[in-house]
Amino acid sequence: MRVSQFWRLGLTFLALVLAILICVDWFAAGSLRSQLVRDRYTQLLRLGRAALEHPPRLDDAQSLDGWFAQFSAAGARVMVIASDGNVLADSQHQLEWENQAGQPEIRDALASGSGQGQAVRYDPALRRDVEYFAVRDTAHASAVVLRFALPLPSTEEEMVEFRRKLWLASLVIVLIAAAVSIVLSHRYSSRVERLRDFAKHAAAGDFTPISRDRSNDDLAELSDALGGTVAQLGQTIRTLTDERNRSAAILSSMIEGVAVVGSDERVLYCNRAFEQILELQEGSSQGKKLVEALRQAELVSAVRQVLPGGEEVTGEVEVGTIRRRSFSVTAAPVQAARENSAVLVLHDITELRRLERVRRDFVANVSHEFKTPLTAIQGFAETLLGGALDDMANRERFVEIIREHSQRLARLTDDLLKLSRIEAGQLDLEVRSVNVAALIHSCVETARFKAQAKGLRVDVQVQPGIPDIRGDNARLAEVLQNLVDNALQYTPAGGRIDVQARAEDHSVVFTVADTGIGIPESDLERIFERFYRVDDARSREAGGTGLGLSIARHIVEAHGGRIWVESAIGQGSRFYFSIATT
Repeated sequence: MRVSQFWRLGLTFLALVLAILICVDWFAAGSLRSQLVRDRYTQLLRLGRAALEHPPRLDDAQSLDGWFAQFSAAGARVMVIASDGNVLADSQHQLEWENQAGQPEIRDALASGSGQGQAVRYDPALRRDVEYFAVRDTAHASAVVLRFALPLPSTEEEMVEFRRKLWLASLVIVLIAAAVSIVLSHRYSSRVERLRDFAKHAAAGDFTPISRDRSNDDLAELSDALGGTVAQLGQTIRTLTDERNRSAAILSSMIEGVAVVGSDERVLYCNRAFEQILELQEGSSQGKKLVEALRQAELVSAVRQVLPGGEEVTGEVEVGTIRRRSFSVTAAPVQAARENSAVLVLHDITELRRLERVRRDFVANVSHEFKTPLTAIQGFAETLLGGALDDMANRERFVEIIREHSQRLARLTDDLLKLSRIEAGQLDLEVRSVNVAALIHSCVETARFKAQAKGLRVDVQVQPGIPDIRGDNARLAEVLQNLVDNALQYTPAGGRIDVQARAEDHSVVFTVADTGIGIPESDLERIFERFYRVDDARSREAGGTGLGLSIARHIVEAHGGRIWVESAIGQGSRFYFSIATT
């Protein structure tokens, strides 16, 4: 909560006055009590001297009572105490007394050269402080101590009257000072408030001129100076705002990322496209060092080359962690009167580079994969043309080999076209509810004939009550069929293949396990790459194209799922993929 300067000073003054009054009260109470103690001591001192001039006769009870009565008339209580602390006589005739040798006034009277002792302490019986005065009497055969006690009068009544007068006088002073302060400060504070409100309006963009202050003092001059400054500032800000709005509209509408970096390598400005390209939080990079904001060594290096006024620098950079994107980078110097700066422009060339890479990979992979079947077809065709057509024993075998390799080329072509469409984002999915049990049984029934021919056993385990999944039935069947076919191809005769499905965390996990040859651990991370084979010769003998697992991975990921594998040499393999439930 905001507190005005007037109230802040007023509260401080009030607190100071209260502190002074409390100190005065405390010192007054202490002084009053000290005065009472001194008065009682003077009275007790006179009684002690009178007692020494007329000491008591302890052997005469009647004389002792008269002696006690003389001092009791003065309001004092008198005791006669032996040097060992035992009470010999008491003016109030109390029969039992504790030994008084430990009391400070007794010790001082016996030990000091003056033969006197004095102390003040609280008496529970009287419920007030009592002052004690002891004097050593040597008129007897053995020294005794005469102790006189007078209760201190209560200071409450005196203090109440004193405090009443003190607080009343202080209240009158505070009220007078407050009234004068309010009158003076109100006039001054109203003028200060007027200037403050004007400054706030100017800061908020309202440059309406302030009315002239008629007073002829420093505050009036300040008001005139502030009004002139704000008027000039308003005109300048309006001009700059128009220019800034035009520039901001142009930059924000650009798809290229644009950033301006100052001579101290701090980001002065960046548009929304720049932040999106580098995956920066909106507005988080402005004002930061370029190294802290971007964390891209290539961009930082390009800016540092042009900041001293060098030539324009161009290049390329890749950003992103999960989805890599390529950008053309242009860094150009900006000459200014006070300091140099640099403009950094990022143009997205991801699609161009992706298309180049797809084309390059396609040519390399097709050339590699087509080489073997084309060589076989060419070789056997030339053999047949060279005279093998008349060889009745071998010509059919040669033609069959040519047919097998042509079929392999056809499968390879189909898979390449399918993978190309998937990677180009042209995979159309007919998403609907898919029954898990029906999906598995349709794939397994297709594979049972091959399994029986190889002497393999295929078992199916579907969790009871398993929910349906959302996906393209044909595409998911293609994934599952591919995994089952791979298990059939790489499992020796007499082995077993298990196809399972279970519900887990709002998804269904499919498992295809076999007791086949297994996959080395070093190859597990690359098994889903296209054209990657653990054993090239065996894969080609089995008729594989090397694209099945890559296609399966793309299909599963297009469904928002995940595919992975667990395997070891000689212990078989377990392929898993998960699809979300409906």
